[in-house]
Amino acid sequence: MIAHPIVLNDYKKRVLCILRRTRFILSINNVEEYFMSIIYRTIQPMDNVELARVIRNCFEEFDAVKPGTVYFDPTTDALYELFHTPQAHYIVAVDEDDSSILGGCGLFPTEGLPPGMIELVKFYLAPSARGQGVGKKLMLDCLEYARIQGYTQVYLESLPELTIAVPMYERLGFVHLQNALGNTGHTGCTIWMVKDL
Repeated sequence: MIAHPIVLNDYKKRVLCILRRTRFILSINNVEEYFMSIIYRTIQPMDNVELARVIRNCFEEFDAVKPGTVYFDPTTDALYELFHTPQAHYIVAVDEDDSSILGGCGLFPTEGLPPGMIELVKFYLAPSARGQGVGKKLMLDCLEYARIQGYTQVYLESLPELTIAVPMYERLGFVHLQNALGNTGHTGCTIWMVKDL
């Protein structure tokens, strides 16, 4: 049986009220996340503005606004167009209830990388999507896409300020490198990692 959206929203409100009264869930953020319905899809033209906002908000939140990063990269404002490059791939997570963009993750055939390697790029999440498995799902989608396309390694660059991202990369099998690879143009990044597929 498929519930009508209005009925489902009324049901959610009743359950939220009960949970608050019983103090089962104290934080409104936790309650909303508990009910979050997420759609994963490829990037669309209408996503450009909101994705750029999510990405730049992450840099501001973690005090990582600096030259040589995605924050100042002009392609950040035109991700749909960027990811129409052959072999590129970008997936977004969208909140089904309000159609807001929760984050995204992509792969790009960066010039100058060794044969068989592709770069994981533009992987950022809104605060409401963190800790819910959204990032892991986006990452696993990209890793599977890379495998299907015949790549044997995935490379990424990050910053020490993005403290919650690097441990996740490590848990998913990325290992640290001593220097940057390829011509990414992101000279502000000081963490370089690679994963064998």
